[in-house]
Amino acid sequence: MVALSAWLGSGTAAHAQGSSGNASGPASAAAGSAAAKTIVVVGDSLSAEYGLARGQGWVALLERRLAAERSGYKVVNASISGDTTSGGRSRLPALLRQHKPQVVVLELGGNDALRGLPLAMTEANLTEMARQSKAAGARVLVSGMAVPPNYGRSYGEQFMALFAKVARAEGTALVPFILAGVADAADAEAMFQPDRIHPKAEAHPRILGNVWPVLKPLLR
Repeated sequence: MVALSAWLGSGTAAHAQGSSGNASGPASAAAGSAAAKTIVVVGDSLSAEYGLARGQGWVALLERRLAAERSGYKVVNASISGDTTSGGRSRLPALLRQHKPQVVVLELGGNDALRGLPLAMTEANLTEMARQSKAAGARVLVSGMAVPPNYGRSYGEQFMALFAKVARAEGTALVPFILAGVADAADAEAMFQPDRIHPKAEAHPRILGNVWPVLKPLLR
């Protein structure tokens, strides 16, 4: 099933086409509130609203939900299309210093697999990002990803397992597979943009539905 390539996030070609995500992204409208607590999302195209109108991605939907519930949180969308865990790791220290977040969501790893980077490198980068975030006083949510079956069963199992391994070792929250109900749905083909890589706007409420039950307990 071709749409399962969406499990990989954005590729190099998609990265060249640009990203709608940035460090003060579309989901940071509440930034003017000095009293607001902060969630920083460090992700790739899946979180950067690639191919979507501004405000349709799951991160923007999250901010609207937080506002509706009067949670006192704002969201900084620090996601970049095409980013890898190495890129996120290099960007994270500045993000922690600038935003002093209470919660950090790590949504990276798909592009590592797409580029054939060593699993040990992906695991080490996510581990270090979790540790840096915790050292800065933030609670951490690790977002799991998967690869299509054509990568081979062994590689696929090892890749998916590394997110749970990091979460368990570092005591973080875990979304086992952020595209559950999207990439593995019966109507998966209909859930993706024509490139068959990036989810359509109508898939993003499902993505938020995977993240929210795990994120909400961290908003204490």
